[in-house]
Amino acid sequence: VDGQRINATTGGRPFDPSKPVVLFIHGAGFDRTCWTLQTRYFAHHGRAVLAVDLPGHGESEGAPLSTIEAMADWVSKLLDAAGVRQAAIVGHSMGAMIAVQTAARHPDRVRTLALCGVAAAMPVHPEMLESAKAGTAKVRELMTFWGVGRSLQLSGMSVPGLWLTRTALAILERNRPGVISNDLEACNAHKTLVEAGKSVKCPSLLVLGDGDLMTPARNAKALAEAIAGSRSEIIGDSGHFMMIERPDETLAALKTIV
Repeated sequence: VDGQRINATTGGRPFDPSKPVVLFIHGAGFDRTCWTLQTRYFAHHGRAVLAVDLPGHGESEGAPLSTIEAMADWVSKLLDAAGVRQAAIVGHSMGAMIAVQTAARHPDRVRTLALCGVAAAMPVHPEMLESAKAGTAKVRELMTFWGVGRSLQLSGMSVPGLWLTRTALAILERNRPGVISNDLEACNAHKTLVEAGKSVKCPSLLVLGDGDLMTPARNAKALAEAIAGSRSEIIGDSGHFMMIERPDETLAALKTIV
């Protein structure tokens, strides 16, 4: 895409663009690995799956894109490169913002939307922005502390042997310099998500965690109202990373729209 190699996983099955396509987009500072459980299900149940590393993230080449709008336009180019006319888009956090803007800016490319851990706006605490810009560990610690649900900070994962707090920190720590700062600045600066939502015409679902401290469920109300006909589903006992914290419940919600 744009002359750079982009990495994506396909859920354990060869990618076939003739099938209904589902594109998964990760959040700020993360990568495709957050979708492992959901991608595998859909790839083995009649869907063609792409869980992408955004530019500069994970194993994708290039520099991270600086605005949500630029990321949305890039998604359309990604679909072209993959030979895909239209896809269901599942986005988490920053990825959900990208998904909304893609549907607003390129409506013919989006079949349905599933927006996980989303809010009408996503302002970022100044301490996080400052730490991200300086490249210190504090931003990674705050993203993990606020992102992981309280009941799962130490234990209780449905996946045996997975410690979510340490896993999240490890993913954040392997980011290239400037990537987390770029992503948080893009989220903080983006003020037009509700306006974009008014242009979304495809079926849409908001998947929200009842214990999400980063994007509390109540903060998604304006966006849900802006997207005509959208539905919202609250995942119980879940923080911001519902697709990892409560993978079965998140999958059940996604199956209704994807």
